[in-house]
Amino acid sequence: MLRQIARLGHAIPAISSRAVAVAVYASATNDLVPAREAGFEGVACVDDAARALELYCDLWDATGLAWTRRWCEGLLDFVLGMQDADGRWVNFIRDWEGTLNVEARTSLAGGDFWQARAMLSLARASATLDDHRIEGALRRGLPHVVEKPAPPDVRSLQILTLLAMSGEDHEQGFRPLLSSWCDELVACAEGGVLMNSVMERGEPHLWAHFQEAALADASTYLRRPDLLVAARRSADALFPDLIRSGFDRPLTSPIDVATSTEVMTRLAKASGDAQYAVLADQARDWFHGRNPAGAPVYDRRVGRVADGIDDGRLNLNSGAESNIVGAQALLAEVTILARSLSVREVSAPSSTRDGDDG
Repeated sequence: MLRQIARLGHAIPAISSRAVAVAVYASATNDLVPAREAGFEGVACVDDAARALELYCDLWDATGLAWTRRWCEGLLDFVLGMQDADGRWVNFIRDWEGTLNVEARTSLAGGDFWQARAMLSLARASATLDDHRIEGALRRGLPHVVEKPAPPDVRSLQILTLLAMSGEDHEQGFRPLLSSWCDELVACAEGGVLMNSVMERGEPHLWAHFQEAALADASTYLRRPDLLVAARRSADALFPDLIRSGFDRPLTSPIDVATSTEVMTRLAKASGDAQYAVLADQARDWFHGRNPAGAPVYDRRVGRVADGIDDGRLNLNSGAESNIVGAQALLAEVTILARSLSVREVSAPSSTRDGDDG
């Protein structure tokens, strides 16, 4: 995972001497592939860099290894460099020269998901990195979140962002807004299962389905046990059978599994119910072969995560999202691994290389 992220990493000197982004896609033979789902999108995006920033902040906090700190700084520079003057984020760069894609619908300034992910990563990074630019970027970005409606899957990321910005040392007065947003999530449900949008029917998609996690965390902060009740009701209907089956369905991606793991972990913490911790561990085992393919999705030997399981077969492509969210799901394992890998294998690319440590 960490080795594959390093293989996908590119310096973006047009943004700064430290800035680094992660290539969106790579083939089974590690050839880099631009994103083209909505016409030509680009080679790297804020969505991936933001999640990587959270990952490397966690690793820096856990290990203190200098190379993890350099990843934090490089990813932070990239995320900050993708924000425009009025506080909105553009998502994609078209090339490794850092040319912004300001035309594709998946990259337009202020788009729901990349605006939310960028802000969540900065709120997380503010607890680790002493960088005055973070507060200013969050302040500029906040109106574009507060002043517009959002679907529940995006709103859940925004709730987690406000919770991260509402620590005991810097209460921001977000309680009324948080409470209102949580009520939005609870209201968008079918048979007690939280939906990702008002138009969704049947089983909701699992990628970025963090509603139960957001409600669980908010229930503690807001002292609203009703939110935890709603989160558990939805999670109990949606996740246990699927996790116990090894995600036995036609298509499953690492982000589906990582999201499920995160929801179970946060529910375990908020509720004190150990069954959710057991389910989180079972979900993690999908990466190690407890899945319809009967094969590891995470190849420890080469250090890469496959892009998923399609109709019982591994998809051997291995892009940014798969490796980043896989590392987040397996963070305890990855933290141990980080201390044993050679710096050369895992260092962030840089246009100005300085000394490394182990």
